[in-house]
Amino acid sequence: MAERKSRKKASPQDWHRADIKSALEKAGWSLRKLSTHHGYANPNTLQTALNRPWPKAERYIAEAIGVEPAEIWPSRYQGKDTTGARKGQRGVERKAA
Repeated sequence: MAERKSRKKASPQDWHRADIKSALEKAGWSLRKLSTHHGYANPNTLQTALNRPWPKAERYIAEAIGVEPAEIWPSRYQGKDTTGARKGQRGVERKAA
């Protein structure tokens, strides 16, 4: 009997931008509608979060979909809690002068 090789678990990947837009649409939103809903004058503002990290915009998008931002962008939140703070770190202690 042949022995099965164990597969490594695939590391979680960020959602594809089309999947994010689709999930927003299913929830009754678009990036443009969500941008104006949150008071941005430029309706394309939240598209920035699809290309680079922007925790505030990521939170708006995730809330509209009904998931945590770390579920959509695991690479951006690896080693961080859902608030964006790195695990195990607290405020920086300053030495008295």
